[in-house]
This record gives sequence, C-alpha cells and structure tokens, in this order.
Amino acid sequence: MKSETTERQPLIPSAHFRQQLSATRRGARLARLLAVQQLADWGWARDGETVQTAALLVAELAANAVVHGRVAGRDFLLTLAVSPTTTTLPTAPAALRIAVSDCRGERLPAPAPGSQSTDEYGRGLLIIETLATRWGTEPRPPSGKTVWAEIVLGDGPTG
Repeated sequence: MKSETTERQPLIPSAHFRQQLSATRRGARLARLLAVQQLADWGWARDGETVQTAALLVAELAANAVVHGRVAGRDFLLTLAVSPTTTTLPTAPAALRIAVSDCRGERLPAPAPGSQSTDEYGRGLLIIETLATRWGTEPRPPSGKTVWAEIVLGDGPTG
C-alpha cells in the first residue's frame, strides 16, 4: 500500500494587511473604515457579524492608541491578519487578529475591574474583552506596544 501525502487547501485563505495611520481622531476613524473595506475585499459581507465586530474592535483599539498611546509626531500601525482553517484540522476555526501598535510602551492597558458605565475611561477595554475571543499586549521594540484582539471567523467569505 502506497502512502501519499497531499497538501490540503485552506478553507479560508490566510491574509495580511498593514497600514500606518496618524495618531489623531481622523486616523482612528480611517483605521475602522480601512478595516471594513479590507474585510469586504477579502470576501466578508460588510453588514455581517464578523465585519461589524471587527469594526468595533478596530475602533476601540485605534481610539486607545490615539488617546493613551500617542507620541507627538508619531503614527500608529493597524494590522489585520487572518489565520486559515485547513481541511486537515477542520475543528480549528479561522481567526482574525487585529493589532494596533503605538509608541507608548510604558502605558499598558489594564481592564478596570470596578469601572462603571458612567466612568469617562475604561469602557473600551470592557468592549474589547466582551467581543474578542482573546486579547492581550506585547512589547514593540525599541519603544512601544502592540495591543491585539482575536475573533473567530464564523461566517466565511462570500466570494
């Protein structure tokens, strides 16, 4: 009996997007719009749950980078990455990783355990915690940090 290894095609292809944006309210808004457009270009429905959830996460992460991670004259970086599912591991769902990198490595986000809905700050991380499958931070040498959030891609590309 001959053993044959065949390469499996991904059910959802991997994809990657990176864009540097100004650390302003306008840059944060543009990050959300670009994320929606990129996911639509990759085949997800603009009005689908995946795109809407991703848009909210990008909006919160970008707003946090602008408000808490801003360094005068420096930009922030938006990265979107789709990790594929394959037919060899059909139980492993595809995931979208949204990452926003800024220049303030000393200002790490921490969820405010006692934050109230009337608090001025802290609700964004509660939104991220609620919507994301998981989220976290990592250093971005030489100075800065990346805050990321992942969601499981339940609805596949329409195209």
